Amino acid sequence: MTSTTKKIISYSTKAAIILFAYGFIYRTVNNDNRLRQFKLLISQVNHQQVMYTLTALVALMLVNWVLEALKWKYLSRKLQRMTLWRSVEAVFCGLTWAIFTPNRLGEYGGRVLFLPPRKRVYGVFVMGVGSFGQNLITNVVGITALIWFVYHYIHLNIWVMAVFTCVAIAFGLFMLTCYFNIKWLFSIIGKIPFLKKYSRFFEIISRYKTGHLLNILLFCLARFSVFSFQYCLVIHLLLPQLPVLPTMMMVFNNFFIQSALPTLDLIDVGLRGMTASTFFGYITNQQIAVIAAVSSIWFINLIVPAILGSVFVLKINFFDRNS
Repeated sequence: MTSTTKKIISYSTKAAIILFAYGFIYRTVNNDNRLRQFKLLISQVNHQQVMYTLTALVALMLVNWVLEALKWKYLSRKLQRMTLWRSVEAVFCGLTWAIFTPNRLGEYGGRVLFLPPRKRVYGVFVMGVGSFGQNLITNVVGITALIWFVYHYIHLNIWVMAVFTCVAIAFGLFMLTCYFNIKWLFSIIGKIPFLKKYSRFFEIISRYKTGHLLNILLFCLARFSVFSFQYCLVIHLLLPQLPVLPTMMMVFNNFFIQSALPTLDLIDVGLRGMTASTFFGYITNQQIAVIAAVSSIWFINLIVPAILGSVFVLKINFFDRNS
């Protein structure tokens, strides 16, 4: 393949990615009544309070993704040392790809393309370790919140409640065990016949010792705390009468249920809104405010970074083996 052909393919691919992302974003945001409802609701709140809250939400969005960039920098050092800025570029580029791919799979592709070509497949497995850690935090906290929710609002028979609690705790402990023994997990997966040919890529997982995994988990916990606080802020803005503990428990339940369901980022807001309104229905009848709050967080945390990330798509080098 000639140098000119490579350049044509590279530029065409980058243009297609950006056009796909912008097209999906425009179509979704333009037709999203929930964002209009949020705009209407905040117009009824003190203007200064709205500005403080929105400024805090944007600042926390940046903190959230910088924490993810720090985590990616820490994870990828087993493959290649990179600067924090390079890691930020990779993370935001991945968000642009994620916006129009199922289950955010494009985030893997967008991010690992900032690694040298020989290390990109390994990068997918390395990124999987970070995703596992984030899901672990979401599930463990979500299980705790779900037990609290069932106890306070579902009122099961005492024996059924005891069984449910034991099963939920056992699931959380199982995930913790798998995470801190992740190299064993991947070694078992590598013995599956049709996956044996990829076993050499699983080897990278064995480089993460308990201390490394614990550090990764701390990054995940910090991110979880940041976006949980974002929800707390915006819900308090629209529904200041709601008590903090039930509000956060409903948010954690929303995260937990949503993490278990396959979706696409651009229709994900509908799923988030549906699950949030279901849980919050137990503590408030202001469903429009809840759905509008979820939509605003979705826009700030995913749509804005995806637009910013489109700039970094242009920096991807598809063919240079010395990159």
